[in-house]
Amino acid sequence: MDRCIVLVDAGYLLGAAASLLAGEPSRSRITVDHAALIQGLRERAESDTQQPLLRIYWFDGAPDRVPQPEHRRLRVMPRVTVRLGALTRSDGRWAQKGVDAAMHAELTELARNRACSDVVLVTGDGDLLPGMMAAKEHGVAVHLWAVQAADGDYNQSEDLVAEADERRVLDRAWIIQAVRAKELGGVCAPPPVPLPEIAAILSAPLPDSALAASERGAEEAEHVPAAAVARNGTEERGPASKGVPTPKDLAAMRTAGAQTVQHPANATLRWSSDKGWVERPGAVAEPSEAASMPTLAQLTTAEQRWADREEDITTVGGDPFEVGQVFARRWMSRLTDQTLLQKLSGMYPRIPHRVDGELLRYAARFGLLAHKDDQIDEHDRYAIRAGFWREIDARTGAEHAPAGE
Repeated sequence: MDRCIVLVDAGYLLGAAASLLAGEPSRSRITVDHAALIQGLRERAESDTQQPLLRIYWFDGAPDRVPQPEHRRLRVMPRVTVRLGALTRSDGRWAQKGVDAAMHAELTELARNRACSDVVLVTGDGDLLPGMMAAKEHGVAVHLWAVQAADGDYNQSEDLVAEADERRVLDRAWIIQAVRAKELGGVCAPPPVPLPEIAAILSAPLPDSALAASERGAEEAEHVPAAAVARNGTEERGPASKGVPTPKDLAAMRTAGAQTVQHPANATLRWSSDKGWVERPGAVAEPSEAASMPTLAQLTTAEQRWADREEDITTVGGDPFEVGQVFARRWMSRLTDQTLLQKLSGMYPRIPHRVDGELLRYAARFGLLAHKDDQIDEHDRYAIRAGFWREIDARTGAEHAPAGE
């Protein structure tokens, strides 16, 4: 069949691009325009092979094989198929598992079925050598593409290079059409400053009881490695610091400038909303008005649900603060009784159990789960609720303190 297929090892492509542009193979050091990257791969493949493109296969790793936001965007693009392997941790580092095997299986199956005349491989792993040899035996021309190495040397298996029918290098000029380093003045920028709402939460002073717990936690932390490791090119999100106030602590305080003002005793923040309401000593039950708050699912028609899914896949990036904003915006726009907004605003800092649980389940779709125990990271929960309340404030004109206090 006179057409070409492209098989992309995303870990190699983006990791090598990060090394070239940012000096290290961490994918967190680069930003990627996936639409431009896919278009560039298609045009280059059709030009090099002189055959029309059948499909681009994008192979990548993901925790528990759960699609991340970038995978959700990629898999709805024309002529793109996403195949996910697992991310597993070994010796303190995250590594892809099953990606090479999936590429090998796809390559040999395509060649055996004569699905194409030319295959483009964007990879550097020598484990694909048997698959490359099998494809050649079935009469398929194999094109091997490399990303320009940062040190000018090879960043591919020498055996792959020797066995390929054709070899091309994706140089810096080609890479920067779709990939940019997160740089400032030629030096990689420091981690982004948290949004003011989240920074206020994380910098809030602790009650004496929480400080004592923090000191105990610090002693335990001395035996735990502090450095975050790369997870398939992205920084791993570590556990929440012991010095971060708990939701119970935050519910009892409010930071205003340099002063800390106590909330009323009933300003208790419900935390494990996906597990049901948990009463704490001295806390009051959820307000009766909360039960009248409709969920987003109750307010959404089938047509809107379809449109929401398309928006989630194509435009929502998956940042926790943004996820909270999107959810709140949809919920508010579909309310038929606008007086419910004022009632909700008056419940701050609580989000009604039914709405809050739905909010966290929605956020889980964007890969925000800590996959060890299927819970959302504590810092991400702060950000999700901060985004929710920011959007509510914008609509009602209320001036709430940051979400979580």
